[in-house]
Amino acid sequence: MSRQEIPTPHGPARVELHCAPEGRAALLLGHGAGGGIEAPDLVAAARAACSVGVHVALVEQPYRVAGRRAPAPAKQLDTAWLAVADTLGAGIFDDLPLVFGGRSSGARVACRTATLGQAVAVLCLAFPVHPPGRPEKHRLDELHAVDAPVLVVQGERDPFGRPEAAHHREVVLLAGDHSLKADPDGITRAVSEWLDRVLRPLD
Repeated sequence: MSRQEIPTPHGPARVELHCAPEGRAALLLGHGAGGGIEAPDLVAAARAACSVGVHVALVEQPYRVAGRRAPAPAKQLDTAWLAVADTLGAGIFDDLPLVFGGRSSGARVACRTATLGQAVAVLCLAFPVHPPGRPEKHRLDELHAVDAPVLVVQGERDPFGRPEAAHHREVVLLAGDHSLKADPDGITRAVSEWLDRVLRPLD
């Protein structure tokens, strides 16, 4: 494991790199709005990816690196994310397929930037379909806009709702709520199986 800072138009981002022995692809994972890269579901997903030969970069957005708790506007998050993806894709992950992913707010960033960042797949942990108690204010357009394969891992009792499976989109429901703390082994199984399957045609 190693850490490095990467410049973006909105200040430096920080990445924590976990490299598999033989990398077949690279997974970039972003954190939630108020949390960091140590969230249990991100740790479980990173472990799963490495187990199937996928390098992992856990990405801290510039606002977190700067010590701010309130998230930056969506456009700034997306711009910073793409800057990190471009730097890693031209450097340590050169010539590797990139998978975008994250939890909650980070999952939304991954969906919004997937096409521009040429991600081959998108992993969404605890995708916040709508604010709690406000199903009419849904964000499903962000999921629908992704053309690449998508895996959504969602808690059965998530107050932020849950999306339905669709073309190119699989949904795995696990015990627990939005934190996805209750079943880390379930996350590891779901993510490792899905990554191995969607990347196989690219090997």
